Amino acid sequence: MWDRVERLIGKDNLTLLGEKRVGVVGLGSGGGFVAQSLAMSGVKNFVLIDDDTLEATNLVRHVADRRYLGQPKVEAVADLIIQRNPQAVVKTCYGRIEQHLDELDNLDLLIVGVDGEQVKYIINEACLERDLVAIYAGVYERGEGGDVVIIYPYDGPCYACWSAAVREEVQLVNDVGELDYGMIGPEGTIEAEPALWLHVVRVALTQADFALKFLLKETTQYSSLPTNTVILANNALEIIAGEQTPPHSALWVQVDRDPYCLVCGDQMQANTTDSQTIRAVSLQDLADETGISVENESE
Repeated sequence: MWDRVERLIGKDNLTLLGEKRVGVVGLGSGGGFVAQSLAMSGVKNFVLIDDDTLEATNLVRHVADRRYLGQPKVEAVADLIIQRNPQAVVKTCYGRIEQHLDELDNLDLLIVGVDGEQVKYIINEACLERDLVAIYAGVYERGEGGDVVIIYPYDGPCYACWSAAVREEVQLVNDVGELDYGMIGPEGTIEAEPALWLHVVRVALTQADFALKFLLKETTQYSSLPTNTVILANNALEIIAGEQTPPHSALWVQVDRDPYCLVCGDQMQANTTDSQTIRAVSLQDLADETGISVENESE
């Protein structure tokens, strides 16, 4: 079954992938594709977290088909993984990530496939606490393009300062100019006007490839990424204000850690004696700064 994969990456590396433990938060059109792709590449151990069920409107944008209608997406994707690799070990968590933060313990990598910026901030802080590498992806309005970033805790930006640099059109450190998204909605999320699955998959495939490269980082199969962020244009897209990026192309940009970031900045690291207070303050300050509403989800 694994002969061709083994010939491509080597027996030892295939064994290594089988020992890695990968979490996927958000099993929608992107996250489901990433999970299945990693399983088909040799990853065997998964923790899947999502609070949604598969509906008829999802079928044209999801790896799961009509057999799974009405079922939790975590269960549907788990079954698809097992069908591809009966030896896979998949833990499913049906609910919001806030209810399952302990499941991030002892992971080798986290794939973030959720849309909301607020929940990404929660995931970001949980990853910082655990020194857990995470790969985030976002698809733009109508699938015009998307972006993928790999976040190494305290070795580069956290998601909060990365988002401030990219989403808020702040000048990037490599002098490529101002990024012009114009697709952030009033709630602080990327506008979710429907995209074709083929456009979502291009972004998700890049996220999966980032993941595979990271999981093989200590091997001869590893090839380094040019920067920590890639922006993909599915159609002609004005990524840099005044400059059009051609369709089917990509722009690599490097985003550095902001020493004044309200989450990972130098001052926040110096005040780690009361982590609960710091977390509450940082989330509220981020909300005030970006205009994102923070709801109490503890009930």
